[in-house]
Amino acid sequence: MKGMAPSLTQAYRRRWWMACTAVLENLCFSAVLLGWGSLLIMLKKERFYSHLCTKNETGVPYVNHTNASEEGLSCVDQEELLNLGFTIGSFLLSAATLPLGILMDRYGPRPLRLTGSACFALSCVMMSVSAYNPEVLSALIFLALSLNGFGGICLTFTSLTLPNMFGSLSSTVMSLMIGSYASSAVTFPAVKLIYDAGVSFTVIMWVWAGLATLVFLNCFLNWPVESFPTPEELEEMQKMRSGDDAQEQVNHSTDKLTEATQNTPNTIPFRRSVFSPIFLWSLVTMGISQLRIIFFMGAMNKMLEFLVTHGKSHPSGELVTEAKEKVSFYSSIFGTLQLLCLVTCPLIGYIMDWKMKECEEETAPAKGDQQSSSACKPKRDRKIQKLTNAMRAFTLTNLLLVLFGITSLIDSLPLQILTFILHTMVRGFIHSCCGGLYAAVYPSNHFGTLTGLQSMISAVFALLQQPLFIAMVGHWEGDPYWINVGLLIFSLAGFLLPGYLLYYRRHLMQERAAQDKVTGQTAAESQALNQTDTKGINHHSNGHIPQEA
Repeated sequence: MKGMAPSLTQAYRRRWWMACTAVLENLCFSAVLLGWGSLLIMLKKERFYSHLCTKNETGVPYVNHTNASEEGLSCVDQEELLNLGFTIGSFLLSAATLPLGILMDRYGPRPLRLTGSACFALSCVMMSVSAYNPEVLSALIFLALSLNGFGGICLTFTSLTLPNMFGSLSSTVMSLMIGSYASSAVTFPAVKLIYDAGVSFTVIMWVWAGLATLVFLNCFLNWPVESFPTPEELEEMQKMRSGDDAQEQVNHSTDKLTEATQNTPNTIPFRRSVFSPIFLWSLVTMGISQLRIIFFMGAMNKMLEFLVTHGKSHPSGELVTEAKEKVSFYSSIFGTLQLLCLVTCPLIGYIMDWKMKECEEETAPAKGDQQSSSACKPKRDRKIQKLTNAMRAFTLTNLLLVLFGITSLIDSLPLQILTFILHTMVRGFIHSCCGGLYAAVYPSNHFGTLTGLQSMISAVFALLQQPLFIAMVGHWEGDPYWINVGLLIFSLAGFLLPGYLLYYRRHLMQERAAQDKVTGQTAAESQALNQTDTKGINHHSNGHIPQEA
């Protein structure tokens, strides 16, 4: 298989094709499980675990008695089991990033992407097969959702390496990848429209599995075995291996790229990156944000239902019908709004790239000309500017998260459209912010493992959404108010990370000022010495250096 894989040089020439297809593949195959609200409606209509509702139809707040033969029954036991499947799938969607990060840092993205597309295709086949006899095969939905989440995160995670080939546009391309990942929640609402038009659920899943094989084929033909090195790494590798004359030829030498990529030294211990304050504070911010986002997705249908029925234990048939229609309508709106991620995520990428071009001269001093090198000294420190951009991005994201928590508390169905928009923006922004921060602060060979570790810890924290959901439909009888209040209070802790970034930025600026002061004094002394030496050796005009006594 390695012999059939393209080289890094060939992959670089195809980078725009790979980036465009990766956006489409992320949109259709990555985190489609996040469109859970629409999938839940289809699973209920296909009678997954509906046999749990036939034994006790009385006292259940949401049972469709009129269309029981057509759509199946719905009850709390069924919703808890199906929500458990969503919890497991969404957990794998995030937790699998740690082993994936380790494997990708070692073996590159190609084998993981091939595995992910195969797992996604298998998940669609299993959902299709289980729909033939759901009363017997309903348990297969857990394995299918697990494979769906695992396959999706493989496609998402490997696509995050592509921005390395785009230089100064890397953050913008990164935001497009994350935006397409976040927008993939629109896929199941789109599938639901096809399903409502009369297409069989099994046919839809078989076709989807066939499309996933095209992702496998595209990766097999276009993705290289090696990881994509960043421009800074290319320059550093070239200096280490080729001197200073072949710097412009580095992108055209596949052998040197491959060998240098595999032999790049790890100068900073991984333990130092893991236990750094920035990474630890990012765990707090990402864990709380992930729980807030996942809980809303899993409980959204029940929240919308409560806004219609207001918790009535025995609603009338008309109210039940109205609740089903409202839930279906607003879940479709929520899914459609996920496409906003493709528009909003480049905004956060623009914030992360703000004024970075003014810092690019830092790595390109003039050769052999000290005067031109000092003249080309960058006005901004690259690391400080990256930290400033990350601080602003996290502050904006946390403000949107708090506003999202406030609007979700208001008892108004039309206002929930604004809640959907804020949820979509936060979900796209938070991952772009975190990825940009890690790329700015930590070595690139730590990026995959750190991102995976953060995602796994956030996924473990997000498992709390299952007991929260059970408490909401049980103890609070479907009322999400107090859970939303508690999550809103906890979301305020997200401002601790930008607060620490502000402190760390000031510390770096003080160090930079002290360093510039020392450098300025040294330069002044060197200039004075040079002037003295020039006056003393003017008579040696033949180019020979005088011998020391």
